[in-house]
Amino acid sequence: MASLFKKKTVDDIIKEQSKELRGTQRQITRDRAALEKQEKQMELEIKKMAKSGNREACKILAKQLVQLRKQKNRTYAVSSKVTSMSTQTKVMNSQMKMAGAMSSTAKTMQAVNKKMDPQKTLQTMQDFQKENMKMGMTEDMINDTLDEIFDESGDEEESQDIVNQVLDEIGIEISGKMVRAPAAGKNVPGAAAASKQATISDDEIERQLRALGVD
Repeated sequence: MASLFKKKTVDDIIKEQSKELRGTQRQITRDRAALEKQEKQMELEIKKMAKSGNREACKILAKQLVQLRKQKNRTYAVSSKVTSMSTQTKVMNSQMKMAGAMSSTAKTMQAVNKKMDPQKTLQTMQDFQKENMKMGMTEDMINDTLDEIFDESGDEEESQDIVNQVLDEIGIEISGKMVRAPAAGKNVPGAAAASKQATISDDEIERQLRALGVD
């Protein structure tokens, strides 16, 4: 009983209208088929009268055929109108649903805007940015401290390796100069003086250290 007095919704009304329009369309199609059948029968009748020489009957049947064809053409116009009405109904239904969805969305947005405080939201974002920067600085400090702890133990050994490498290179150069010095003494007078000059001084060692980037 409750369903009998239940108020119909827009969807229910549109469904009923669409059902009626489909029924009308089917009826129009059946009527057109019947008219086409009558048209063929009338054409055969006119041919029969023409063969029998009944001119008056041919005129009467020809007029009836013209009216019949006009009626058939009207069924096409009515069918087109019914189709247009069905399409318009569907479009209107879609527009109404879209309007309903927009209305619901607008209400939701209004409720959210009422609960949301722009100033408070901005302050929250600023606080987050500030704390994020602090966290990043703290992380950098911890990483720098750890790097210093782990690198300190190897600094002295690495420095000693560099010094040994430099001294080795200097020693090679010294050996080369000391080897070349006697050879020069055999051909040039004052070989002893040249040998003394070939001896590497402290200033020369410091110069070569600077050239290698070692202070």
